[in-house]
Amino acid sequence: METEGQFSPSTVAEARDRYESFGPTAQVVVKEVAKAMGLDADEYRERVTGEVVETARDVLFAESLAVTVGTREEFEAWRDDADHEVTVVGSDNVDNVVWHAPDFSDEAVAATFHEQRDAAVSTLRRQAFGGIYREVV
Repeated sequence: METEGQFSPSTVAEARDRYESFGPTAQVVVKEVAKAMGLDADEYRERVTGEVVETARDVLFAESLAVTVGTREEFEAWRDDADHEVTVVGSDNVDNVVWHAPDFSDEAVAATFHEQRDAAVSTLRRQAFGGIYREVV
């Protein structure tokens, strides 16, 4: 079992602060991507909306979340002791699970995977953001 990522907030306030801190970075990322795409000033003003920058901030936040990656047996052992309502997506017939369970929440998310670890981690982080964090940040 191992942890991937660096951020696991203990409180809603900590999650909000982290989310807010990504605002300026998201703006810079979007501006640089638009520049690399060759958007001129008019196209930039037309196409780069607040929603675009907010999406970038959502992704930056989600991709920083710490997740645990382990075997199904390790996950089930954790789940037996956890005080979280766990939503699991994926197949019951695979051997690996990735999960995220913030201390401040009674909810957790998990995704099973066979070989595509990176895809499962990324998918789980988006699910965690949408299912747990979007409401509080």
